[in-house]
Amino acid sequence: MTTLWQQTLDNLTFVLCSAAVAVALALAARLAERLLPPKRPATPARRVSIIGICSALAAVLHMLDFPLPFLAPEFYKLDFSEVPVLMCGFYLGPSSAVSCELVKIVLKLLLKGTSTAYVGDFANFVVGCSLVLPATIWYHAHKSKHSAVIGLVLGTVTMTVLGSAFNAVYLLPKFSELYGLPLDSIIAMGTAIWGGVQDVTTFVILCVAPLNLVKGALVSVITMLLYKRVARPLFGMHR
Repeated sequence: MTTLWQQTLDNLTFVLCSAAVAVALALAARLAERLLPPKRPATPARRVSIIGICSALAAVLHMLDFPLPFLAPEFYKLDFSEVPVLMCGFYLGPSSAVSCELVKIVLKLLLKGTSTAYVGDFANFVVGCSLVLPATIWYHAHKSKHSAVIGLVLGTVTMTVLGSAFNAVYLLPKFSELYGLPLDSIIAMGTAIWGGVQDVTTFVILCVAPLNLVKGALVSVITMLLYKRVARPLFGMHR
């Protein structure tokens, strides 16, 4: 009975923490928009439709994730779902990017469920926001192709640093707790790939950070290659 109660408390704490982080990110994006120059006008219906389209595309890409076993343990997976999220954010602004990221996760859970006790899904949301928020804020502050590149570089660096730190401080211990996999076993998976992995710190430096860096770089390149080509038919931005 005590164990069941403790598990309930652990799950409730995780849910409340996830909700608090989501609200904080949404508020940060909203505050940033108030400080940015006026963005391209869009009716509420158009905004909802664009967020819906991009979220659906992102959810599909999220479900097509795949591991990079030469970089990190197989429960860490690479996906390109931030590409449509970035396109949405470049067009509508940071708060729409966070909304798109959140709807993407909800759709993915409805369609596929979770295999990581929801910790991986929460991680994907937070780490994804750490990429798209700096990128879209910088772009809307300067509005040029050059600023888009700088924003994507800034987002990639932010995702690599904050995503790795968040893994070390919260996500890995919480995954171990809720999934029932000892932290030592997770570290051992990293040691099997990189001999220098000895603890949580070296695990995130040698496994998590390179994976985030690779993802950020690939997503950024794909976004820059596709945005102008996709924006015209998808958003009608040159109408």
